[in-house]
Amino acid sequence: MPSLTKRTTALLAAATVALTASATAATAVNRSSSDAGTPAKVTAASSVTSGIALKKDTIGDVKKGAALWKQKGVTKSLKDSGVSWFYDWAPTPNGVKAPKGVDFVPMIWGAASVTKANLAAAKKNGDTLLAFNEPDLGAQSNMTAKQALDLWPQLQKTKMRLGAPAVAWGADQDGEWLDKFMKGARKRGYRVDFIPLHWYGGDFTTANAVKQLKAYVQGVHAKYPKKPIWITEYSLINFGAGAKFPSATNQAAFVKKSTAMLEKLSYVEHYAWFAFPTSTNGQDETGLYRPGGAITKPGKAYRAAG
Repeated sequence: MPSLTKRTTALLAAATVALTASATAATAVNRSSSDAGTPAKVTAASSVTSGIALKKDTIGDVKKGAALWKQKGVTKSLKDSGVSWFYDWAPTPNGVKAPKGVDFVPMIWGAASVTKANLAAAKKNGDTLLAFNEPDLGAQSNMTAKQALDLWPQLQKTKMRLGAPAVAWGADQDGEWLDKFMKGARKRGYRVDFIPLHWYGGDFTTANAVKQLKAYVQGVHAKYPKKPIWITEYSLINFGAGAKFPSATNQAAFVKKSTAMLEKLSYVEHYAWFAFPTSTNGQDETGLYRPGGAITKPGKAYRAAG
C-alpha cells in the first residue's frame, strides 16, 4: 500500500466494473443494506462459533486506529492522534516505530503472502492477524473463497486472533464473497474471530454518509451477530461521476459524526480511517497527517474522537 493515489486508482478501476452491475453509487465499492435497527450488545468474550470460544481482543480500550504507510514523522503523528493500534497491510511494521501504547496489527495480504517466513513474522509482531485484503477485487488480493479457505489452516496455526478476509463490498449480502467464505469456514470448522470491513461513501452530505455507513455495519452485524466488527478502511471518496473528494471541512464533519456513531456501537471493536498519511502527490485528499506531522482538518477531528 504505497500511497493513497495508487490505492484510489485501483479502487476507481474496481468501482467502474462494480457500477455496471448496480444502479446505486452512493457507496461505490460498499453497498449498504437498509437500516437494521440497533442490534443486541455482544462482546468478543461471549462470541462463540461452532462450539469454539473466540479469542478476546487484547488491544487497548481505544477503538480508533491507523491505516498507514511509513512517512516522515509518522511516530510523532501516531502519538498525537491518540490511536491504540495501526496496520500497514503487511506482516511487519516496515520501519514504523510505534509510540508506547500503540499496537501493531499484522496482515497476510494475499495468497502469495502465506509463507512460513511471513506467518512467523506476523506472529512475532502481534497477536491479532488481519487476512487477505479485498479478495473480491481483481486489483487487490483477487482470491476465490475456496482459495482463502484452503489456506486458512495455515493462518490458524499461528494461534493468533483471526479476522475474516476484508472484502471491498457486500459483506451484508447473501451469496457474495464473504458469505461464501463464512459458510465454508463454518462447514470446515474453521475459526474466525471478527469481521473486518471496508467502506467508502460517495454521498458527501454528512448525515446521509453516516446513515449509510451505519446501515452497512448494522447489516453485517445482523448477518453475523456473534462476530465483533472492525472497520479497517473507511472515508469519503466518490467513485462515480463528479468530485472525487469532499472539502477538508466536509471530510472533517464526517470524521466527527462517523466516529461518534462507531463509538456507540458496542460490537464495533476498532476502526481505522483511510488513510492516516496524506497522499504522496502533495494533496491532502483523505489524509489525516502530512509528512513531518502537520495535521489536517480531518486529522483534528480524528484526534478528538474516542
